[in-house]
Amino acid sequence: MDGKKRSNIAIGDKVSIVLKADQRTGKRTEGQVAKLLTNSSTHPHGIKVMLTDGQVGRVQEVFK
Repeated sequence: MDGKKRSNIAIGDKVSIVLKADQRTGKRTEGQVAKLLTNSSTHPHGIKVMLTDGQVGRVQEVFK
C-alpha cells in the first residue's frame, strides 16, 4: 500500500521507510510504526514516521 497518504498508516503497522541518510541510494529499512510525525493528510515523498527502534524516515510501502 502507498505511504503517501496518512490514512493508510496506523501505529503498529509494518512499513518500509527511507532514512534521511539513505535518500540518495533509496535503501529501505523495515520496521513497525511507533509514531506518525507528518500532520498533513498527504505528502509527495511519503509520510514521516518513527519506528519502534527510534529510526525516523518517510514511508515508501505499508504491509497490511
